[in-house]
Amino acid sequence: QVQLVESGGGTVQPGESLRLTCTIFGTGLERACIGWFRQAPGKEREGIAGISFRDDKTIYEDYAKGRFTISRDSATNKVYLQIDNLKPEDTAVYYCAADLTSYLHTVSVWYENWGQGTQVTVSS
Repeated sequence: QVQLVESGGGTVQPGESLRLTCTIFGTGLERACIGWFRQAPGKEREGIAGISFRDDKTIYEDYAKGRFTISRDSATNKVYLQIDNLKPEDTAVYYCAADLTSYLHTVSVWYENWGQGTQVTVSS
């Protein structure tokens, strides 16, 4: 069983940065892929980025390249999402998720374990 807990969300002004943290509890993570997703009000959940615990390789959706950075601390089982130059359209609930078997991807339906989400609001 794997549990994920997101933290680090909040209300920020446009242009500021945030680092979201996904803390992962459980075992069997050696081959896991951890993804970050977001869901804005009235919109479908969308993928942002993923990182493989096998080799630390990363993948990004096209819109996320440049302002979003995914990374991990293998010693503490934390995965981070750095978001720079935040824009009002980044306002959403941000989720992390774990796929324990598949390699690197951001296909949400393949992820079996999800956190509860953390709210990010970008407003002046």
